[in-house]
Parts: sequence; C-alpha cells; structure tokens
Amino acid sequence: MGKHSKPATSADNGDVIPDRVWRRMLDALDLEPGMSVLEIGTGTGHTAALLAEAGALVTTVETVPELAAAASAALPRADVADRITVITGPLEKGAPDHAPFDRVISTTGAHTIPPAWIEQTKEGGRIVVPYTGPEYPGALLALTVAEGTATGGATTAAHPQRGKHLKTRHPAPAGPLNRLHMTATPTSQTITFT
Repeated sequence: MGKHSKPATSADNGDVIPDRVWRRMLDALDLEPGMSVLEIGTGTGHTAALLAEAGALVTTVETVPELAAAASAALPRADVADRITVITGPLEKGAPDHAPFDRVISTTGAHTIPPAWIEQTKEGGRIVVPYTGPEYPGALLALTVAEGTATGGATTAAHPQRGKHLKTRHPAPAGPLNRLHMTATPTSQTITFT
C-alpha cells in the first residue's frame, strides 16, 4: 500500500485528508490483496478507488446522498469500479448486508466505536479510525477484533481534516499517545493509559 500516497477524502464534506495522514491510515490498516474492506465515509470515492487498486473488495458507506451519488457516478471511470459498492446510509450502521469484513476504515473521526463496526468485522480483523474523544483527540486508533471485542491503541496522531466551518478546540490529551489503549465491545468502551 505504500505506493498509494494520494489523498483520501473526509465523509463530512469531501475535504481532502492530508497525504501524511492517508499513509498513516493505510499503514495501520495492514491491507492485503483480496481482503474485504468497509470504508466509513465515501466522500468523493477516491479512498475506495485507492483501496480497490490495492486489491481490496470495498463496500463504502456515505450518509450524504449527494456525495454517495457523485461517488457512484465517478467510480465507473476507475478501472476498479467492479470492486466497489457504494451504499447510502448512517455511518454508524456500517453495511450489515455485505458483512463480514477483514478491515474497517473510517475516513471521518469518531469519539466512540459503533457496535455495528465491531460486529461486522471478522475475527482477527482490524478497525482503523481517527479518534475524536476527549482522552486524546486526533489519535489514529488501530483495533483488532477478537471474540466480539475490539482492542488496540493509537498508532500515531491523525488529525483528520475538518470542515473549514468547524473550529473545534480540544482539551489537552489525558496521557501519552503511545500508552493509549482502547477496549470496545458492542455495549461499552474504555480508554486507559497503560
């Protein structure tokens, strides 16, 4: 995946995710050809196309109907359009009709891991998401799913692009990035610094 250094797009408004963040997300995803991937936040469809170019079978979910329609219209121009399915719906619901997935990647930040993402990830699969919770806003989480529980930590700081209209100030992190650990189940989520 290292050869793919083009920017991804953020689901909230189609903004471009900086190249350095995109590379970090792909490294954390640990994608192999033939894997099934659920992308949360289609945006323009660019990320889905890059994932498909890397050999993934991609199902991408977009909550904004206009963005999903635009991505669906643009993807046939890509040589990998037959490896991508675009769905319109709530991001937190994932794509249950297409599950399970080897990997789940969110191109938009989340302060909690929705239960559906965990439930739709295969045993041993991975969830990668920019974390926006108060303990360490901007951390890029890489979680492994085992027995219905997603556990892992921060791989790096992600700082996803946010719409220009969002000028959110975050509190100082609650601990060091390299010690952040998350455990998420369909009913609970805990953050610790170990």
